[in-house]
Amino acid sequence: QVQLAESGGGLMQAGGSLRLSCVASGGGFRSFDMGWFRQAPGKEREFVAAINWSGVTHYSDSVKGRSAISRDNANSAVYLQMNSLDVEDTAVYTCAAADTRVRQTVVVDNTAYYDYWGQGTQVTVSS
Repeated sequence: QVQLAESGGGLMQAGGSLRLSCVASGGGFRSFDMGWFRQAPGKEREFVAAINWSGVTHYSDSVKGRSAISRDNANSAVYLQMNSLDVEDTAVYTCAAADTRVRQTVVVDNTAYYDYWGQGTQVTVSS
């Protein structure tokens, strides 16, 4: 059973930076496309960033240019670095994994693409 555990959230200052971590357990990580999503109060979950099994990255327009997603296959971990934080970045951030061994169509910005989800970590940005 694959499990994802996020960490690194908390109260941040506007203009600051954060680094979120997501560690996967249960095997198969090297075959996973990994994504970060976020959900603000009263809003739908939205795509933030993704990195595929080979290291190709994708970003939403809202974080492009100030964020970096990376992965460490040896430690089954994916990271999200986000700079120049704004109060609009306040949300629950959740990592997700898509097993490419069973997926034929790649749609990294779609929640339906992912097989496993973490519990999420709250990020609150204050002005």
